[in-house]
Amino acid sequence: MASKHHTDDVYRPKRIPKNPIKFKLQLNAEQKEAKQAILDNTVTLLGGSAGSGKTLLACNVALDGLLRRQYDKIIITRPTVSKEEIGFLPGDLREKMDPWVQPIYQNFFQLYDKVKIEKLIEDGKIEIVPVSFMRGRTFLDSMIIVDEAQNVTHEQMEMITSRLGLRSKMMVCGDAQQTDLKKKSDSGFKFLYAAARKIKNLEAITLTTNHRNEIVEDLLEYYQEAVDKGISIITSGSNNYNNRN
Repeated sequence: MASKHHTDDVYRPKRIPKNPIKFKLQLNAEQKEAKQAILDNTVTLLGGSAGSGKTLLACNVALDGLLRRQYDKIIITRPTVSKEEIGFLPGDLREKMDPWVQPIYQNFFQLYDKVKIEKLIEDGKIEIVPVSFMRGRTFLDSMIIVDEAQNVTHEQMEMITSRLGLRSKMMVCGDAQQTDLKKKSDSGFKFLYAAARKIKNLEAITLTTNHRNEIVEDLLEYYQEAVDKGISIITSGSNNYNNRN
């Protein structure tokens, strides 16, 4: 008696929309080139200064893939408060994470219809996962965005990247110049960035075009010059900016 071949819904081909997804904002030449590199690799690190469009690009790639049914969901993670202790904050998990993921939501809203984005969030197609909640998970058929990655430690980065499952990709966005960790050497972003020269399907890209007011670039250069001269510009309230990228 012939055995029946087992089929799994996960492996059935998905119907892909024929027409390109229409976004409200278009990528520039630099971002289009970076997008192709992201599609060609499994893990891509997106570096660049504040305002270089790292997170916007990541949201564009992720949303394009989701709407074209190349992925089942978008996973978003980013470091939150010290040691990831969010349990004391009021509300459910989504409400606890809301202050930290608002910059990402705003990027989605800039790109696509807000009502449709909120429906994707409500349906779990866009899922927020705090760094401390990623351990033990495996993300299949997903596009993962790691934002503010310069504040992810070596141990956390190893754990996050090892969550990558079959048919998934990951984008790691960060700015090594804006590390809020007590020791910059604790940042897993710069370490992994350097590894791109040695690991297949791991790409590192630095975006250089400023998408904010032109004065931003001058201000960042001024502050960096101060740091290079050994001038301390760190204040007690400098550790939790939410909208740098």
